[in-house]
Amino acid sequence: MNNNKMERLNGEVRDREKVMRGLKNKHSPILKGYQIFHNYIRDHEGLDGKTPADACGIKIEGENKWITLIQNATHVPRVNTKMNVPKT
Repeated sequence: MNNNKMERLNGEVRDREKVMRGLKNKHSPILKGYQIFHNYIRDHEGLDGKTPADACGIKIEGENKWITLIQNATHVPRVNTKMNVPKT
């Protein structure tokens, strides 16, 4: 077994954190955003130019993948607001 994929991701994060501020805060959204970029937006040479999401069958359609992801993430389905409160 090898850990080439994990080492590649760690190298990318290390390269990015050298020039970026804000990673000292443990609640920073930067790493989560980079994870989304890595999995859904960035094409990977080892996957023949696909993203990991594409390779898994997850298609992000639209001219701008970031906007599509944000729009999909902010879509809130309607929830039944009636509460089931027992009658006394």
